[in-house]
Amino acid sequence: MLDGKAALVTGAGRGIGRGIAIALAHEGARVVVNDLGVSLSGEGGERSPAQQVVDEIEVAGGQAMANYDSVADFNAATAMVQQVVEAYGRIDILVNVAGILRDRMIFNMTEEEFDAVVAVHLKGSFNCTRAASIHMREQEGGRIISMSSPAALGSAGQPNYGSAKAGIIGLMWSTALGLSRYGVTANSIIPTAATRMTDTTPRGKKVFEETGKWPSELAIGTERDPDNVAPLVVYLSSDAAAEVTGQTFYSQGYSYGILQQPTAVRAVQSTGRWDTNELARIFPETLGKNLQPPTGSTFMNVWNKHEEGPWTDLGGGRRFWESPHAKP
Repeated sequence: MLDGKAALVTGAGRGIGRGIAIALAHEGARVVVNDLGVSLSGEGGERSPAQQVVDEIEVAGGQAMANYDSVADFNAATAMVQQVVEAYGRIDILVNVAGILRDRMIFNMTEEEFDAVVAVHLKGSFNCTRAASIHMREQEGGRIISMSSPAALGSAGQPNYGSAKAGIIGLMWSTALGLSRYGVTANSIIPTAATRMTDTTPRGKKVFEETGKWPSELAIGTERDPDNVAPLVVYLSSDAAAEVTGQTFYSQGYSYGILQQPTAVRAVQSTGRWDTNELARIFPETLGKNLQPPTGSTFMNVWNKHEEGPWTDLGGGRRFWESPHAKP
């Protein structure tokens, strides 16, 4: 599907990014594999994760090269995009995956912890997207796909990570609107999988204590495998997805879905400026009626149940569901 295409995948040394880089190469893309090789908190650095993915791609007959720089550095991000262009003549695909974690409750979080996570996830996605957009606009074509997270919908211990991941969705919406006239698409994916990040959670540590293996190890070949995200990315990177832009998808297990665009559900209106006491009087039965809390972590627990409405059998063990609330 991607013969002749040139791609940059950030954070591609491990986990979801690794699977995406290998899948793109398998479909014919030439890939620059970026990974700083840091710990989950963004410390240290080694070249082996990125190089191992390059080696795996080349052994399978594909073309790839490594990049070891930080997406949070504006100049370094610009240079890694330029590396793709100089090596392969153009850049057709950018996949923003790179990220770190520094979890803490909002009342305990330091400025440095907030800034560090936002710098990699959100600013890093901006840095690479901005650099790639210049070339894609000139060549009148390109695909940009960025990883968001269920944390974008609220995660109590991740105000920095959740902010960055919600920001990525907004960044992709803006990018989609700004580049559509040039044949460039921009989409977001909310993935769930067992990665190094999963291993650091209390649940992940408990799994290790009980089994002697980390969740990321146990996930290989199962519904929790990070590689399950890759087929959707390959499709969105292809010519077949030329009309798909400004969308937010999710990937969970062997399921993919798409989220409805934000829409207003209630409104109140006055002929003049509202009186605060009057607003307080009518609020409970108007705007304040049946308020729902942020979906947060419950989102990834319920998004694949789809208890409303029937499923349509597509054959071959595949089926399709559509919310009764979806626009026709």
